Amino acid sequence: MSAGLELRDLACVRGRRRLFRDVNVTLPPGQLLRVTGANGAGKTSLLRMLIGLLAPAQGQVLWQGQPLPAAREAFHRQLIYLGHAAALKDDLSPLENLQVALRLGGVAADEPAALLALADAGLRGREHVPARTLSQGQRRRAALARLPLGQALLWVLDEPFNALDAVANAWLLGLIEAQLQRGGMVVLTSHQPVALSDGVTQQVLAL
Repeated sequence: MSAGLELRDLACVRGRRRLFRDVNVTLPPGQLLRVTGANGAGKTSLLRMLIGLLAPAQGQVLWQGQPLPAAREAFHRQLIYLGHAAALKDDLSPLENLQVALRLGGVAADEPAALLALADAGLRGREHVPARTLSQGQRRRAALARLPLGQALLWVLDEPFNALDAVANAWLLGLIEAQLQRGGMVVLTSHQPVALSDGVTQQVLAL
């Protein structure tokens, strides 16, 4: 089987500034890629590039052996992307936000499963309040509650540990380990090491 995700000779130029070049990564199923680097090094640009939202100045992204433009439809069916902002609609509740995100991702928005995911995320009792009333950490957890729902092979997460307390941090690490153990892949940005169990393979890409 071809590697799930490959980055070949990627380069990124914004304006007149080259952020990075010669990025080569092969990420097989069951592994995590942590992208690190100083602010402004191009971490978010790289994530946007590998999901097709930003065209590379050079090189290409491949999904299961095919260039991303040719594999785009199949790729997006297997992708969950969560950006740096929680991206919740303030007038909707965490439950409503989660159901909308699931529908947009082509996943049946089963209410009992969504409620359980929110409870596991530490939001029991906050499922029906307007998202504007949530703290930054609660907003982050409400967005991340989407991860265990569905069977996406690839998670691409921009600074997912931001604003999480120790309990929520451990919860997210558990989700990531479960994703990798079932043969999924995770790409994330983080300034700190990801404390996964021994035997879980992770790569580090420093920009």
